[in-house]
Amino acid sequence: MEQREEIARYRQAAAFLPVRLRRLAETLPPEEQAEAEELRLRAGRPMTVLLPDGEVCPWRAELPVEPEELETLCDLGTEFSRYAAAETLRAGFLPVRGGFRIGFCGTAVMKDGVCTNLTDLSSANVRIGREKRGVAAELARRLLADGGPESTLLLSPPGGGKTTLLRDLIRCISEAGFRVGLADERGELAVCYRGRPQMDVGPCTDVLDACPKAAAIPMLVRTMNPQIVAADEITAEEDIRAAVMAAGCGVRLLATVHAADVQELRQKPLYVRLLETKVFRYAVCIRRTAEGRAYGLEELS
Repeated sequence: MEQREEIARYRQAAAFLPVRLRRLAETLPPEEQAEAEELRLRAGRPMTVLLPDGEVCPWRAELPVEPEELETLCDLGTEFSRYAAAETLRAGFLPVRGGFRIGFCGTAVMKDGVCTNLTDLSSANVRIGREKRGVAAELARRLLADGGPESTLLLSPPGGGKTTLLRDLIRCISEAGFRVGLADERGELAVCYRGRPQMDVGPCTDVLDACPKAAAIPMLVRTMNPQIVAADEITAEEDIRAAVMAAGCGVRLLATVHAADVQELRQKPLYVRLLETKVFRYAVCIRRTAEGRAYGLEELS
């Protein structure tokens, strides 16, 4: 049953492709459809697929992606209303119905140092969002053992499963009755579409979508009275300042960072400053094993 559901998710994502590319995508072997993480399109190159072991090109003998097909993909993703999707499209991505996300590259139209539009699309990435319900159940049980979750960082290299784990951890904590404010800057956690989360982030979660974390975290604290604020990928000094502000208001935090383990975390200047704030008590290191992903919880001194 699970494999059939994963294949169905793949085909729902492939449905956003132009007809020729969709038909190619459907020729991928079922076992690879069930594992596929992204479909990648680059003008002048054959379409590729990202699998857990890396990016492969099963359609090397086929005609390359045409720029017009990238434009069609954008039209399909916006339901032929690019104006309505301008706010996220100018940031290079589209959240689309079904819980998927399409990223774009092209020529940036700049005004006062800010990208206001993308033209001449050159590549695209259809990310196949998948929920892994239950992967955070044991971690949530441990974090809630003393009556409430402590502030926790989730660590892994890119593609290691941080976002998937964070999404399910938010759901578990929300289902336990805690109010969660979710700063979903890139629309990857709740994947809101017309205001409704398409991923299950729990009944007590309030989502602030498409807003930079540094602005979203204070807004959530001021307006929604959260007990926990969650955000994906702390990447800048202003994110750290927002986290410190929230902690000063008595709010706990859940966040992800790019690091293989705590040792690597301590080697990056930005995260050294983050650790110096003493905001986060725990770190969860995500590791791939022969049986799947394993989650190690350790206390930050």
